[in-house]
Amino acid sequence: MKSKRTALLALQLALLFALTGRVGAQWQTQSVLVKPGWSAIYLFVDASYTNLDTLVGSDPKNPIAEIWLWQPTVSSVQFVNNPLAPITGGSQWANWERLNTGLSGTMTKLAPNCAYLVHSLATTNYTWNLKGQPAAPNYYWNATAINLIGFPTVTNNPPALDTFLAPAPSFAGVATIYQYNGGDLSGINPSMVFAPHGTKVNRGTAFWINETNFVNSYFGPFQVQVPSGGTTFGTGSGSASIRLVNTTPASVTVRLTLQPSETPPAGQTPIAGLPPIVVRGALNASNVTYTATALSSTTPMSWTLAPQGQAGSDIGVILGVNRGLLTNAPGALYAGILRFTDAQNLTEVDVPASAQPASYAGLWVGGASVSQVSQYLKTYQTNSDGSMAQQTNGAYVVTGIQTNLGTTASAFPMRLILHNDGTNVNLLQRVFYGLDINSNPVVATAESALDPAQLGSARRISSVEFPWTPTNRTWQFSGGTLAPGATISNTITVNYDDQSTNPFLHTYHPDHDNLDSTFQTQLPIGSESYQIDRLLTLSLVPPGNDFISLVTYGQSFNGAYSERITMTGIGFATRVFNVAGGFTMNRLSSIAQLTRPQ
Repeated sequence: MKSKRTALLALQLALLFALTGRVGAQWQTQSVLVKPGWSAIYLFVDASYTNLDTLVGSDPKNPIAEIWLWQPTVSSVQFVNNPLAPITGGSQWANWERLNTGLSGTMTKLAPNCAYLVHSLATTNYTWNLKGQPAAPNYYWNATAINLIGFPTVTNNPPALDTFLAPAPSFAGVATIYQYNGGDLSGINPSMVFAPHGTKVNRGTAFWINETNFVNSYFGPFQVQVPSGGTTFGTGSGSASIRLVNTTPASVTVRLTLQPSETPPAGQTPIAGLPPIVVRGALNASNVTYTATALSSTTPMSWTLAPQGQAGSDIGVILGVNRGLLTNAPGALYAGILRFTDAQNLTEVDVPASAQPASYAGLWVGGASVSQVSQYLKTYQTNSDGSMAQQTNGAYVVTGIQTNLGTTASAFPMRLILHNDGTNVNLLQRVFYGLDINSNPVVATAESALDPAQLGSARRISSVEFPWTPTNRTWQFSGGTLAPGATISNTITVNYDDQSTNPFLHTYHPDHDNLDSTFQTQLPIGSESYQIDRLLTLSLVPPGNDFISLVTYGQSFNGAYSERITMTGIGFATRVFNVAGGFTMNRLSSIAQLTRPQ
Protein backbone atom coordinates (compact mmCIF):
# COMPACT_ATOMS: atom_id res chain seq x y z
CA MET A 1 0.00 0.00 0.00
CA LYS A 2 2.87 2.30 0.72
CA SER A 3 4.24 1.85 -2.81
CA LYS A 4 0.79 2.67 -4.21
CA ARG A 5 0.69 5.99 -2.34
CA THR A 6 4.25 6.81 -3.34
CA ALA A 7 3.37 6.04 -6.95
CA LEU A 8 0.35 8.34 -6.68
CA LEU A 9 2.49 11.22 -5.48
CA ALA A 10 5.07 10.56 -8.16
CA LEU A 11 2.39 10.44 -10.84
CA GLN A 12 0.96 13.79 -9.76
CA LEU A 13 4.37 15.44 -9.68
CA ALA A 14 5.13 14.02 -13.12
CA LEU A 15 1.85 15.42 -14.37
CA LEU A 16 2.77 18.84 -13.03
CA PHE A 17 6.07 18.87 -14.84
CA ALA A 18 4.44 17.62 -18.05
CA LEU A 19 1.78 20.31 -17.99
CA THR A 20 4.30 23.00 -17.21
CA GLY A 21 6.45 21.92 -20.08
CA ARG A 22 3.54 22.12 -22.52
CA VAL A 23 2.72 25.62 -22.26
CA GLY A 24 -14.36 34.29 9.62
CA ALA A 25 -20.02 31.57 13.77
CA GLN A 26 -22.32 30.99 10.48
CA TRP A 27 -22.81 27.72 8.71
CA GLN A 28 -23.69 26.42 5.28
CA THR A 29 -23.44 23.10 3.49
CA GLN A 30 -21.32 22.80 0.37
CA SER A 31 -22.36 19.86 -1.77
CA VAL A 32 -19.48 18.35 -3.71
CA LEU A 33 -19.80 15.71 -6.42
CA VAL A 34 -17.30 12.90 -5.85
CA LYS A 35 -16.94 10.43 -8.72
CA PRO A 36 -15.84 6.80 -8.35
CA GLY A 37 -12.07 6.85 -8.25
CA TRP A 38 -10.38 10.26 -8.26
CA SER A 39 -12.03 13.69 -8.24
CA ALA A 40 -10.66 17.20 -7.81
CA ILE A 41 -12.64 19.48 -5.49
CA TYR A 42 -12.37 23.03 -4.18
CA LEU A 43 -13.76 24.13 -0.80
CA PHE A 44 -15.46 27.44 -0.12
CA VAL A 45 -16.33 26.51 3.49
CA ASP A 46 -14.13 26.09 6.54
CA ALA A 47 -14.73 22.68 8.13
CA SER A 48 -11.77 22.83 10.49
CA TYR A 49 -14.04 22.79 13.56
CA THR A 50 -13.52 19.01 13.56
CA ASN A 51 -10.90 16.61 12.22
CA LEU A 52 -11.08 14.33 9.20
CA ASP A 53 -11.15 11.18 11.29
CA THR A 54 -14.47 12.42 12.69
CA LEU A 55 -15.77 14.19 9.61
CA VAL A 56 -15.08 11.37 7.15
CA GLY A 57 -13.52 8.41 8.90
CA SER A 58 -16.34 7.90 11.39
CA ASP A 59 -19.06 8.01 8.72
CA PRO A 60 -19.57 4.49 7.30
CA LYS A 61 -21.69 5.89 4.45
CA ASN A 62 -18.89 8.14 3.24
CA PRO A 63 -16.86 6.21 0.62
CA ILE A 64 -13.89 8.61 0.59
CA ALA A 65 -10.70 6.74 1.46
CA GLU A 66 -8.04 9.39 0.77
CA ILE A 67 -7.83 13.18 0.58
CA TRP A 68 -4.79 14.99 -0.84
CA LEU A 69 -4.32 18.73 -0.31
CA TRP A 70 -2.64 20.64 -3.14
CA GLN A 71 -0.06 23.02 -1.66
CA PRO A 72 2.09 24.14 -4.59
CA THR A 73 5.71 25.12 -4.30
CA VAL A 74 6.12 28.85 -4.69
CA SER A 75 8.86 30.34 -6.85
CA SER A 76 11.76 31.95 -4.97
CA VAL A 77 10.88 35.30 -6.53
CA GLN A 78 7.35 35.30 -5.14
CA PHE A 79 5.99 36.07 -1.70
CA VAL A 80 2.71 35.88 0.20
CA ASN A 81 2.59 38.57 2.90
CA ASN A 82 6.01 40.18 3.19
CA PRO A 83 8.36 40.87 0.26
CA LEU A 84 11.26 40.61 2.69
CA ALA A 85 10.34 37.02 3.55
CA PRO A 86 9.99 34.97 0.33
CA ILE A 87 8.40 31.56 0.49
CA THR A 88 10.69 28.87 -0.86
CA GLY A 89 10.58 25.10 -1.07
CA GLY A 90 7.93 22.99 0.67
CA SER A 91 6.04 19.85 -0.19
CA GLN A 92 3.30 20.11 -2.82
CA TRP A 93 0.98 17.61 -1.15
CA ALA A 94 -0.43 16.86 2.28
CA ASN A 95 -2.67 13.85 2.79
CA TRP A 96 -5.17 12.05 4.98
CA GLU A 97 -6.14 8.37 4.71
CA ARG A 98 -9.05 6.52 6.24
CA LEU A 99 -7.11 3.25 6.64
CA ASN A 100 -3.74 2.57 8.19
CA THR A 101 -1.87 1.91 4.97
CA GLY A 102 1.63 2.42 6.22
CA LEU A 103 2.00 5.92 4.75
CA SER A 104 1.93 8.55 7.46
CA GLY A 105 -0.73 11.22 6.85
CA THR A 106 0.26 14.88 7.10
CA MET A 107 -3.20 16.46 7.15
CA THR A 108 -5.82 16.27 9.89
CA LYS A 109 -8.36 18.98 8.96
CA LEU A 110 -9.85 20.65 5.91
CA ALA A 111 -9.05 24.28 5.14
CA PRO A 112 -11.12 26.63 2.94
CA ASN A 113 -10.00 28.20 -0.33
CA CYS A 114 -7.98 25.08 -1.13
CA ALA A 115 -8.04 22.38 -3.80
CA TYR A 116 -8.04 18.67 -2.94
CA LEU A 117 -7.86 15.34 -4.70
CA VAL A 118 -10.25 12.81 -3.16
CA HIS A 119 -10.38 9.07 -3.81
CA SER A 120 -13.75 7.34 -3.53
CA LEU A 121 -14.16 3.58 -3.24
CA ALA A 122 -17.80 3.76 -4.36
CA THR A 123 -18.95 2.48 -7.73
CA THR A 124 -21.39 5.36 -8.25
CA ASN A 125 -21.26 9.12 -7.81
CA TYR A 126 -21.36 10.33 -4.20
CA THR A 127 -22.63 13.74 -3.11
CA TRP A 128 -20.46 14.88 -0.22
CA ASN A 129 -22.48 17.34 1.89
CA LEU A 130 -19.85 19.19 3.83
CA LYS A 131 -21.03 21.61 6.52
CA GLY A 132 -18.68 24.43 7.44
CA GLN A 133 -18.37 28.14 7.85
CA PRO A 134 -18.35 30.14 4.60
CA ALA A 135 -14.94 31.67 4.03
CA ALA A 136 -14.22 34.98 2.36
CA PRO A 137 -12.55 34.35 -1.01
CA ASN A 138 -8.77 34.24 -1.00
CA TYR A 139 -7.19 33.03 -4.24
CA TYR A 140 -3.50 32.53 -4.94
CA TRP A 141 -2.40 32.35 -8.56
CA ASN A 142 1.04 31.05 -9.52
CA ALA A 143 2.00 32.92 -12.68
CA THR A 144 4.93 30.62 -13.54
CA ALA A 145 3.37 27.19 -13.05
CA ILE A 146 0.09 25.32 -13.23
CA ASN A 147 -2.77 25.88 -10.80
CA LEU A 148 -5.41 23.59 -9.30
CA ILE A 149 -8.36 25.97 -8.91
CA GLY A 150 -12.09 25.95 -8.30
CA PHE A 151 -14.36 28.83 -9.29
CA PRO A 152 -17.15 30.35 -7.12
CA THR A 153 -19.93 29.72 -9.59
CA VAL A 154 -23.61 29.84 -8.69
CA THR A 155 -24.93 26.74 -6.95
CA ASN A 156 -28.04 26.35 -9.10
CA ASN A 157 -27.68 26.01 -12.87
CA PRO A 158 -23.92 26.68 -13.06
CA PRO A 159 -22.58 28.04 -16.37
CA ALA A 160 -20.67 26.14 -19.02
CA LEU A 161 -16.93 26.66 -19.08
CA ASP A 162 -16.90 28.77 -22.23
CA THR A 163 -19.74 30.96 -20.90
CA PHE A 164 -17.95 31.44 -17.60
CA LEU A 165 -14.65 32.41 -19.25
CA ALA A 166 -16.24 34.61 -21.95
CA PRO A 167 -15.93 37.85 -19.85
CA ALA A 168 -12.13 37.27 -19.69
CA PRO A 169 -11.12 36.59 -23.31
CA SER A 170 -7.40 37.13 -22.69
CA PHE A 171 -7.38 34.46 -19.99
CA ALA A 172 -9.57 32.05 -21.95
CA GLY A 173 -7.27 32.43 -24.94
CA VAL A 174 -4.09 31.22 -23.20
CA ALA A 175 -5.34 28.73 -20.59
CA THR A 176 -5.22 24.97 -21.12
CA ILE A 177 -7.69 23.28 -18.79
CA TYR A 178 -7.77 19.71 -17.48
CA GLN A 179 -10.43 17.87 -15.49
CA TYR A 180 -10.75 14.54 -13.66
CA ASN A 181 -13.23 12.09 -15.09
CA GLY A 182 -13.23 9.60 -12.20
CA GLY A 183 -11.56 6.22 -12.17
CA ASP A 184 -7.85 5.54 -11.77
CA LEU A 185 -5.17 8.07 -12.51
CA SER A 186 -3.63 7.60 -15.92
CA GLY A 187 -2.20 9.44 -18.86
CA ILE A 188 -5.70 10.52 -19.86
CA ASN A 189 -7.03 11.20 -16.37
CA PRO A 190 -6.98 14.11 -15.84
CA SER A 191 -7.80 14.92 -19.43
CA MET A 192 -7.81 18.13 -21.40
CA VAL A 193 -11.21 19.82 -21.76
CA PHE A 194 -11.98 19.74 -25.48
CA ALA A 195 -15.67 20.66 -25.25
CA PRO A 196 -15.89 23.74 -22.96
CA HIS A 197 -19.51 24.36 -23.92
CA GLY A 198 -20.51 20.96 -22.57
CA THR A 199 -18.41 21.18 -19.41
CA LYS A 200 -20.24 22.69 -16.45
CA VAL A 201 -18.24 24.76 -13.97
CA ASN A 202 -19.87 23.18 -10.94
CA ARG A 203 -19.27 24.94 -7.66
CA GLY A 204 -16.76 22.86 -5.75
CA THR A 205 -15.09 21.24 -8.80
CA ALA A 206 -11.39 21.98 -9.27
CA PHE A 207 -9.57 22.16 -12.61
CA TRP A 208 -5.90 22.04 -13.53
CA ILE A 209 -5.17 25.22 -15.49
CA ASN A 210 -1.92 25.57 -17.41
CA GLU A 211 -0.64 28.79 -18.92
CA THR A 212 2.73 30.49 -19.37
CA ASN A 213 3.67 33.76 -17.71
CA PHE A 214 0.10 35.01 -17.45
CA VAL A 215 -1.03 36.88 -14.36
CA ASN A 216 -4.66 35.96 -13.84
CA SER A 217 -7.11 37.88 -11.66
CA TYR A 218 -10.24 36.34 -13.13
CA PHE A 219 -12.08 33.90 -10.87
CA GLY A 220 -15.40 35.38 -11.84
CA PRO A 221 -16.52 38.72 -13.31
CA PHE A 222 -15.96 40.50 -9.99
CA GLN A 223 -13.85 40.20 -6.85
CA VAL A 224 -14.97 40.76 -3.27
CA GLN A 225 -12.11 42.10 -1.17
CA VAL A 226 -12.71 41.73 2.55
CA PRO A 227 -10.61 43.54 5.21
CA SER A 228 -8.37 41.47 7.47
CA GLY A 229 -10.86 41.91 10.31
CA GLY A 230 -13.58 40.47 8.08
CA THR A 231 -17.21 41.25 8.75
CA THR A 232 -17.19 39.99 12.32
CA PHE A 233 -18.67 43.01 14.05
CA GLY A 234 -18.47 41.55 17.58
CA THR A 235 -19.94 43.65 20.37
CA GLY A 236 -18.63 47.05 19.42
CA SER A 237 -17.29 47.34 15.86
CA GLY A 238 -18.94 50.19 14.01
CA SER A 239 -18.50 49.42 10.33
CA ALA A 240 -16.52 47.44 7.77
CA SER A 241 -15.56 48.29 4.20
CA ILE A 242 -15.81 45.67 1.45
CA ARG A 243 -14.45 46.43 -2.00
CA LEU A 244 -16.08 45.25 -5.22
CA VAL A 245 -13.69 45.05 -8.17
CA ASN A 246 -14.57 44.44 -11.81
CA THR A 247 -12.21 41.92 -13.44
CA THR A 248 -13.61 42.18 -16.97
CA PRO A 249 -13.50 44.70 -19.86
CA ALA A 250 -17.28 45.20 -19.66
CA SER A 251 -19.60 46.69 -17.03
CA VAL A 252 -20.72 44.28 -14.30
CA THR A 253 -23.74 44.57 -12.01
CA VAL A 254 -23.17 43.05 -8.55
CA ARG A 255 -26.08 42.13 -6.27
CA LEU A 256 -26.02 41.63 -2.51
CA THR A 257 -28.44 39.80 -0.21
CA LEU A 258 -28.23 38.61 3.41
CA GLN A 259 -28.80 34.87 3.75
CA PRO A 260 -29.53 32.97 6.99
CA SER A 261 -27.11 30.51 8.52
CA GLU A 262 -27.87 26.83 8.77
CA THR A 263 -28.17 25.18 12.18
CA PRO A 264 -24.68 24.82 13.72
CA PRO A 265 -23.21 21.33 14.23
CA ALA A 266 -23.47 19.78 17.68
CA GLY A 267 -21.23 21.49 20.19
CA GLN A 268 -20.99 24.78 18.26
CA THR A 269 -22.37 28.13 19.39
CA PRO A 270 -26.12 28.45 18.75
CA ILE A 271 -27.29 31.29 16.51
CA ALA A 272 -29.94 33.73 17.71
CA GLY A 273 -30.84 35.03 14.26
CA LEU A 274 -29.70 37.12 11.32
CA PRO A 275 -27.53 40.12 12.11
CA PRO A 276 -29.40 43.31 11.14
CA ILE A 277 -26.85 44.46 8.55
CA VAL A 278 -27.24 47.95 7.09
CA VAL A 279 -25.48 49.48 4.08
CA ARG A 280 -24.27 53.06 4.17
CA GLY A 281 -25.84 55.27 1.52
CA ALA A 282 -25.48 58.82 0.29
CA LEU A 283 -24.35 61.78 2.35
CA ASN A 284 -27.04 64.21 3.47
CA ALA A 285 -25.22 67.53 3.25
CA SER A 286 -27.85 69.38 5.29
CA ASN A 287 -27.04 67.51 8.51
CA VAL A 288 -23.82 65.68 7.51
CA THR A 289 -25.26 62.20 8.00
CA TYR A 290 -25.38 59.12 5.79
CA THR A 291 -28.51 57.23 4.89
CA ALA A 292 -28.76 53.54 5.82
CA THR A 293 -30.52 50.69 4.04
CA ALA A 294 -31.26 47.37 5.72
CA LEU A 295 -30.07 44.29 3.84
CA SER A 296 -32.75 41.79 2.85
CA SER A 297 -32.68 38.08 2.07
CA THR A 298 -35.09 38.52 -0.83
CA THR A 299 -34.64 42.01 -2.28
CA PRO A 300 -31.03 42.55 -3.36
CA MET A 301 -29.07 45.76 -3.36
CA SER A 302 -27.01 46.28 -6.51
CA TRP A 303 -24.07 48.25 -7.83
CA THR A 304 -22.90 48.58 -11.44
CA LEU A 305 -19.12 48.53 -11.82
CA ALA A 306 -17.47 50.28 -14.75
CA PRO A 307 -15.16 48.22 -17.00
CA GLN A 308 -11.86 47.14 -15.49
CA GLY A 309 -9.36 49.97 -15.14
CA GLN A 310 -11.91 52.75 -15.50
CA ALA A 311 -13.18 55.07 -12.80
CA GLY A 312 -15.93 53.28 -10.91
CA SER A 313 -14.60 49.78 -11.58
CA ASP A 314 -13.44 49.51 -7.95
CA ILE A 315 -15.90 50.71 -5.29
CA GLY A 316 -16.22 50.42 -1.53
CA VAL A 317 -19.36 49.18 0.20
CA ILE A 318 -19.65 50.25 3.85
CA LEU A 319 -21.54 47.83 6.09
CA GLY A 320 -22.60 48.03 9.71
CA VAL A 321 -25.00 46.51 12.23
CA ASN A 322 -28.16 48.17 13.50
CA ARG A 323 -27.30 47.64 17.15
CA GLY A 324 -30.67 48.75 18.41
CA LEU A 325 -32.14 45.56 16.91
CA LEU A 326 -29.77 43.19 18.74
CA THR A 327 -32.29 42.43 21.47
CA ASN A 328 -30.93 39.16 22.86
CA ALA A 329 -28.75 38.92 25.95
CA PRO A 330 -25.16 40.19 25.70
CA GLY A 331 -22.91 37.63 24.03
CA ALA A 332 -25.65 36.01 21.94
CA LEU A 333 -24.52 35.24 18.40
CA TYR A 334 -26.24 36.71 15.36
CA ALA A 335 -24.81 35.24 12.16
CA GLY A 336 -25.58 35.23 8.47
CA ILE A 337 -24.04 35.15 5.02
CA LEU A 338 -23.44 38.10 2.69
CA ARG A 339 -24.14 36.68 -0.77
CA PHE A 340 -22.72 38.53 -3.77
CA THR A 341 -23.85 37.53 -7.27
CA ASP A 342 -23.60 39.12 -10.70
CA ALA A 343 -26.49 39.90 -13.03
CA GLN A 344 -25.36 37.17 -15.45
CA ASN A 345 -25.57 34.53 -12.69
CA LEU A 346 -22.02 33.38 -13.25
CA THR A 347 -20.58 33.89 -9.78
CA GLU A 348 -21.72 33.50 -6.19
CA VAL A 349 -19.39 34.76 -3.46
CA ASP A 350 -20.37 34.13 0.16
CA VAL A 351 -18.84 36.18 2.97
CA PRO A 352 -19.60 35.46 6.64
CA ALA A 353 -21.07 38.20 8.82
CA SER A 354 -21.77 38.12 12.54
CA ALA A 355 -22.45 40.40 15.49
CA GLN A 356 -23.16 40.16 19.21
CA PRO A 357 -25.23 42.36 21.52
CA ALA A 358 -23.03 44.46 23.76
CA SER A 359 -23.21 44.53 27.51
CA TYR A 360 -23.91 48.05 28.71
CA ALA A 361 -22.20 47.42 32.03
CA GLY A 362 -19.58 49.85 33.23
CA LEU A 363 -18.98 53.48 34.10
CA TRP A 364 -20.95 56.03 32.12
CA VAL A 365 -20.27 59.75 32.32
CA GLY A 366 -22.09 62.52 30.53
CA GLY A 367 -24.31 65.44 31.13
CA ALA A 368 -27.82 66.79 31.10
CA SER A 369 -28.72 70.12 29.62
CA VAL A 370 -31.74 71.69 31.35
CA SER A 371 -33.45 73.95 28.86
CA GLN A 372 -37.02 74.07 30.23
CA VAL A 373 -38.39 75.08 33.63
CA SER A 374 -42.01 75.00 34.79
CA GLN A 375 -43.63 78.35 35.49
CA TYR A 376 -45.75 79.30 38.50
CA LEU A 377 -47.93 82.07 37.13
CA LYS A 378 -51.20 82.94 38.88
CA THR A 379 -54.20 84.42 37.16
CA TYR A 380 -56.60 86.58 39.16
CA GLN A 381 -60.29 87.41 39.07
CA THR A 382 -61.16 90.97 38.08
CA ASN A 383 -64.25 93.07 38.81
CA SER A 384 -66.42 94.65 36.15
CA ASP A 385 -64.56 97.92 36.58
CA GLY A 386 -61.23 96.14 35.93
CA SER A 387 -60.07 96.14 39.54
CA MET A 388 -58.72 93.01 41.22
CA ALA A 389 -61.32 90.97 43.11
CA GLN A 390 -60.48 90.44 46.75
CA GLN A 391 -61.47 87.95 49.40
CA THR A 392 -62.81 89.05 52.81
CA ASN A 393 -59.31 88.75 54.23
CA GLY A 394 -57.99 91.08 51.59
CA ALA A 395 -56.24 88.49 49.47
CA TYR A 396 -56.78 88.60 45.73
CA VAL A 397 -58.94 85.85 44.25
CA VAL A 398 -56.82 83.34 42.33
CA THR A 399 -58.56 81.73 39.34
CA GLY A 400 -55.70 79.54 38.08
CA ILE A 401 -52.03 78.70 38.21
CA GLN A 402 -50.01 78.01 35.05
CA THR A 403 -47.26 75.44 35.55
CA ASN A 404 -46.37 74.69 31.93
CA LEU A 405 -42.76 74.24 30.97
CA GLY A 406 -41.13 77.27 29.47
CA THR A 407 -37.87 77.64 27.61
CA THR A 408 -34.97 79.08 29.58
CA ALA A 409 -32.86 81.94 28.32
CA SER A 410 -29.85 79.61 28.33
CA ALA A 411 -29.41 75.91 29.12
CA PHE A 412 -28.13 74.83 32.54
CA PRO A 413 -25.51 72.02 32.39
CA MET A 414 -25.42 69.13 34.86
CA ARG A 415 -22.86 66.32 35.07
CA LEU A 416 -24.23 62.77 35.32
CA ILE A 417 -22.18 59.84 36.66
CA LEU A 418 -23.78 56.41 36.36
CA HIS A 419 -22.49 52.93 37.03
CA ASN A 420 -24.25 49.92 35.54
CA ASP A 421 -23.36 46.46 36.89
CA GLY A 422 -25.51 44.79 34.25
CA THR A 423 -28.56 44.60 36.50
CA ASN A 424 -28.63 47.75 38.60
CA VAL A 425 -27.83 51.34 37.67
CA ASN A 426 -26.58 53.74 40.30
CA LEU A 427 -26.15 57.50 40.23
CA LEU A 428 -22.96 58.73 41.92
CA GLN A 429 -21.86 62.10 43.20
CA ARG A 430 -18.20 61.17 42.67
CA VAL A 431 -16.24 58.17 41.40
CA PHE A 432 -12.59 57.06 41.34
CA TYR A 433 -11.10 55.29 38.34
CA GLY A 434 -7.57 53.88 38.37
CA LEU A 435 -5.35 50.92 39.27
CA ASP A 436 -5.47 48.96 42.51
CA ILE A 437 -2.40 47.57 44.32
CA ASN A 438 -2.39 44.60 41.91
CA SER A 439 -2.39 46.97 38.91
CA ASN A 440 -5.93 45.95 37.99
CA PRO A 441 -8.22 48.76 36.79
CA VAL A 442 -11.10 49.46 39.19
CA VAL A 443 -14.10 51.76 39.44
CA ALA A 444 -14.55 52.71 43.10
CA THR A 445 -16.48 54.95 45.44
CA ALA A 446 -13.37 55.91 47.45
CA GLU A 447 -9.74 56.73 46.75
CA SER A 448 -8.64 54.10 49.26
CA ALA A 449 -9.38 51.39 46.65
CA LEU A 450 -6.56 52.73 44.46
CA ASP A 451 -2.83 52.11 44.64
CA PRO A 452 -1.26 55.20 46.29
CA ALA A 453 1.83 54.79 44.11
CA GLN A 454 -0.25 55.07 40.90
CA LEU A 455 -2.58 57.96 41.73
CA GLY A 456 -0.91 60.03 39.02
CA SER A 457 -2.71 58.00 36.38
CA ALA A 458 -5.99 57.76 38.30
CA ARG A 459 -9.01 60.00 37.86
CA ARG A 460 -11.61 61.43 40.19
CA ILE A 461 -14.85 62.51 38.56
CA SER A 462 -17.44 64.44 40.56
CA SER A 463 -20.69 66.32 40.12
CA VAL A 464 -21.61 69.39 42.15
CA GLU A 465 -25.26 69.01 41.18
CA PHE A 466 -25.84 66.12 43.61
CA PRO A 467 -25.47 65.88 47.39
CA TRP A 468 -22.07 65.19 48.88
CA THR A 469 -21.99 62.56 51.65
CA PRO A 470 -18.98 61.35 53.63
CA THR A 471 -19.58 57.75 52.54
CA ASN A 472 -20.28 58.73 48.92
CA ARG A 473 -23.70 57.14 48.93
CA THR A 474 -25.25 56.11 45.63
CA TRP A 475 -28.83 56.32 44.36
CA GLN A 476 -30.19 53.27 42.56
CA PHE A 477 -32.45 53.77 39.57
CA SER A 478 -35.68 51.85 39.25
CA GLY A 479 -37.32 50.72 36.04
CA GLY A 480 -34.53 48.49 34.74
CA THR A 481 -31.01 48.84 33.47
CA LEU A 482 -29.33 50.89 30.76
CA ALA A 483 -30.68 49.56 27.49
CA PRO A 484 -32.18 50.91 24.26
CA GLY A 485 -35.61 52.39 24.89
CA ALA A 486 -35.40 52.11 28.71
CA THR A 487 -36.82 54.69 31.10
CA ILE A 488 -35.19 54.73 34.54
CA SER A 489 -35.71 57.01 37.51
CA ASN A 490 -34.69 57.57 41.11
CA THR A 491 -35.36 60.01 43.94
CA ILE A 492 -32.72 62.05 45.73
CA THR A 493 -33.79 63.55 49.06
CA VAL A 494 -32.03 66.52 50.65
CA ASN A 495 -33.23 66.90 54.25
CA TYR A 496 -34.24 70.36 55.41
CA ASP A 497 -31.61 70.23 58.20
CA ASP A 498 -28.71 68.92 56.11
CA GLN A 499 -26.11 71.63 56.71
CA SER A 500 -23.69 70.19 54.11
CA THR A 501 -25.93 70.03 51.02
CA ASN A 502 -29.24 71.90 51.54
CA PRO A 503 -28.96 75.12 49.50
CA PHE A 504 -31.37 76.98 51.82
CA LEU A 505 -29.03 76.55 54.77
CA HIS A 506 -26.05 78.81 55.50
CA THR A 507 -24.43 77.61 58.67
CA TYR A 508 -22.98 80.97 59.69
CA HIS A 509 -25.97 83.16 58.76
CA PRO A 510 -28.36 83.62 61.70
CA ASP A 511 -31.41 83.90 59.44
CA HIS A 512 -30.63 80.77 57.45
CA ASP A 513 -29.06 78.36 59.93
CA ASN A 514 -32.32 76.63 60.88
CA LEU A 515 -31.77 77.55 64.54
CA ASP A 516 -33.75 79.78 66.88
CA SER A 517 -32.41 83.04 68.28
CA THR A 518 -30.48 81.18 70.97
CA PHE A 519 -28.71 79.05 68.36
CA GLN A 520 -29.64 76.03 70.48
CA THR A 521 -32.98 74.75 69.24
CA GLN A 522 -33.55 73.52 65.69
CA LEU A 523 -36.52 75.06 63.93
CA PRO A 524 -39.26 72.94 62.32
CA ILE A 525 -39.31 72.20 58.60
CA GLY A 526 -40.16 75.21 56.46
CA SER A 527 -39.18 77.83 59.02
CA GLU A 528 -35.88 78.69 57.35
CA SER A 529 -35.31 75.76 55.02
CA TYR A 530 -37.21 73.19 53.00
CA GLN A 531 -36.89 69.49 52.34
CA ILE A 532 -36.08 68.84 48.68
CA ASP A 533 -37.11 65.67 46.86
CA ARG A 534 -35.70 65.35 43.33
CA LEU A 535 -37.27 62.72 41.10
CA LEU A 536 -34.87 62.22 38.17
CA THR A 537 -36.00 60.39 35.02
CA LEU A 538 -33.82 59.38 32.08
CA SER A 539 -35.63 58.20 28.96
CA LEU A 540 -33.24 56.60 26.48
CA VAL A 541 -34.35 57.29 22.94
CA PRO A 542 -33.85 54.82 20.06
CA PRO A 543 -31.03 55.61 17.64
CA GLY A 544 -31.58 57.92 14.71
CA ASN A 545 -32.17 56.53 11.23
CA ASP A 546 -28.79 57.61 9.89
CA PHE A 547 -25.95 55.10 9.42
CA ILE A 548 -23.60 56.33 12.18
CA SER A 549 -26.38 56.49 14.78
CA LEU A 550 -27.51 52.93 13.99
CA VAL A 551 -24.09 51.26 14.03
CA THR A 552 -22.63 53.05 17.07
CA TYR A 553 -25.69 52.83 19.33
CA GLY A 554 -24.73 51.37 22.69
CA GLN A 555 -21.33 53.04 22.77
CA SER A 556 -23.17 56.18 23.82
CA PHE A 557 -26.71 56.95 24.89
CA ASN A 558 -28.84 60.04 24.70
CA GLY A 559 -32.40 60.89 25.49
CA ALA A 560 -34.78 63.05 27.49
CA TYR A 561 -33.94 64.30 30.98
CA SER A 562 -36.67 65.38 33.38
CA GLU A 563 -36.72 66.27 37.05
CA ARG A 564 -39.66 66.76 39.38
CA ILE A 565 -38.62 68.90 42.35
CA THR A 566 -40.90 68.82 45.39
CA MET A 567 -40.36 71.43 48.12
CA THR A 568 -41.82 70.60 51.54
CA GLY A 569 -42.37 73.42 54.03
CA ILE A 570 -44.34 74.36 57.16
CA GLY A 571 -47.10 71.92 57.97
CA PHE A 572 -45.59 69.65 55.28
CA ALA A 573 -47.21 71.73 52.60
CA THR A 574 -45.59 71.12 49.21
CA ARG A 575 -44.96 72.91 45.98
CA VAL A 576 -43.76 71.16 42.82
CA PHE A 577 -41.47 72.46 40.09
CA ASN A 578 -40.47 70.62 36.91
CA VAL A 579 -37.42 70.98 34.73
CA ALA A 580 -36.58 69.18 31.48
CA GLY A 581 -33.98 68.88 28.77
CA GLY A 582 -31.78 66.31 27.12
CA PHE A 583 -28.81 64.17 28.13
CA THR A 584 -25.89 62.32 26.58
CA MET A 585 -23.83 59.53 28.19
CA ASN A 586 -20.57 57.92 27.07
CA ARG A 587 -19.06 54.78 28.55
CA LEU A 588 -15.61 55.38 30.05
CA SER A 589 -15.08 51.85 31.35
CA SER A 590 -16.67 48.43 30.87
CA ILE A 591 -15.83 47.33 34.43
CA ALA A 592 -19.09 45.90 35.78
CA GLN A 593 -18.10 45.86 39.46
CA LEU A 594 -18.32 49.00 41.56
CA THR A 595 -15.78 48.67 44.37
CA ARG A 596 -16.99 50.03 47.69
CA PRO A 597 -14.13 50.13 50.23
CA GLN A 598 -15.10 49.78 53.88
